[in-house]
Amino acid sequence: MNNMYQPPYITLHEKKELRRRGKILEEIFRRCRLCPRACEVNRIKGEQGYCGATAEAMISSAFPHFGEEPPLVGTHGSGTIFLTHCNLRCVFCQNYDISHLGAGKRISASGLAQHMIGLQREGCHNINFVTPTHYIPQIVAALPEAIELGLTIPLVYNCGGYESLEVIKLLDGIIDIYMPDAKFARAEDAARYCNAPDYPHVLQDVLLEMHRQVGDLMLDEAGIAYRGLLIRHLVLPHGVTGTEEIMSFIAQKLSPHSYVNIMDQYRPLYRAGEYPEIDRPLSAQEYREAIEIAAAAGLHRGF
Repeated sequence: MNNMYQPPYITLHEKKELRRRGKILEEIFRRCRLCPRACEVNRIKGEQGYCGATAEAMISSAFPHFGEEPPLVGTHGSGTIFLTHCNLRCVFCQNYDISHLGAGKRISASGLAQHMIGLQREGCHNINFVTPTHYIPQIVAALPEAIELGLTIPLVYNCGGYESLEVIKLLDGIIDIYMPDAKFARAEDAARYCNAPDYPHVLQDVLLEMHRQVGDLMLDEAGIAYRGLLIRHLVLPHGVTGTEEIMSFIAQKLSPHSYVNIMDQYRPLYRAGEYPEIDRPLSAQEYREAIEIAAAAGLHRGF
């Protein structure tokens, strides 16, 4: 870790700004519009929207993860906290037991804080919140206690890319590393596979804001990330993800130095069998083509 880097969330806490942001998020939570679906249910009263989550945060696991990107894993792992439910609910979900079925346990703000500190004590280089979109008020509510207990490592916002711009702006200075998926470039594909035809437009706005806040991914002398934007792109068969359009946008509108992980681990899980065009693993040729597309766009980091 860069010993000169102090996460901005510590200063926000000292200035009481963290609590102010938390109160705003709580109001958004009362008529939930934490994501673009804007269900407007009162989650505090236990009402459920599209994601299926209610008032309390739920996690399925918390542990040092060594399967993430090398700049997050370093030598001691990424302190991963897997949150249950999801606002996208993709038909091909690779973690459907957690994201769709809600496999996990309820946890308080104090419990979340204890997990963060525990992962830091194990030597993790960051706290990596997986699918945090619909639980961000609970996460922000847990931070003051975690900071008082000594939390000093970067926070990673590991999301599906379908985010509320209003909420992302409230996270300015709280999140150190944004790690969104860039799933779809075309509205018809986003509508077919995750019932979110506005996903491509939302994604572009969110990527621009995330990049404005934290910039390109920054690494310390050991190659460990401490701040910046890391974009994931899971390649699906038959080009349904629109790789060329996504890579072009990243290179031209964000930065040619963007760190992009082009992923080849797609498998036809959950309901993928209902969609013939994605009912098979990705081929080696399709993955090579995706890499070539990214390189041709001028990108050179991460894949």
